Amino acid sequence: MNGTSGRTGGAPDRGRRIILWRHGQTSWNVERRFQGSTDVELTETGIAQARRAARLLASLGPDAIVSSDLKRATRTAAELAALTGLEVAQDEGLRETYAGAWQGLTHEEIIARYGEEYAAWKRGEPVRRGGGELETEVADRAAPVVLRHVEKLPENGTLVVVSHGGTIRTTIGRLLGLEPHHWESLGGLSNCCWSVLGEGARGWRLLEHNAGTLPEPVLGDDD
Repeated sequence: MNGTSGRTGGAPDRGRRIILWRHGQTSWNVERRFQGSTDVELTETGIAQARRAARLLASLGPDAIVSSDLKRATRTAAELAALTGLEVAQDEGLRETYAGAWQGLTHEEIIARYGEEYAAWKRGEPVRRGGGELETEVADRAAPVVLRHVEKLPENGTLVVVSHGGTIRTTIGRLLGLEPHHWESLGGLSNCCWSVLGEGARGWRLLEHNAGTLPEPVLGDDD
């Protein structure tokens, strides 16, 4: 596994799978502007990314799709729904981290105005970025949504979760049982790439991370 793209193991012979799929590109991603829970649309490039990724994910035979209710996620999920015929369940618990005053600022503006807060966050300290949510609070709301939908899967079924970079990272950390201080060790996801968790004898295992494309830069809140 690496922070750009890669596979850490094959799909399990038995057990359920969770595919955590990040939304396609938005104009704020390109501008390196912190989105958080702001409802930003996909760009044309983002729609094309979603369409391409959906063809790959459809070949994995998903049984269910659940998505954040923000437009960039629902538009991404719609491409997979169109190919599979599956309905998309929406849940606000899968939204990106609410980051208060950081939202709408560029990376450079955040560093200039909130440099100490930013540095503490990168050190793994519990920080309410811009007065918003703690990463543990994001995991508290998102991970249960994922597990509720997993419980509805058939044996050896596959759930696709369409969400956001920060929310996906914290959810993976929680499901793997990692201490929050170590969640930053999970590299960010490129637009429309995904990670795969598989059911193992001792719980969930990370099978793939940032998969689905040739290596690309990570543009977004979690880079």
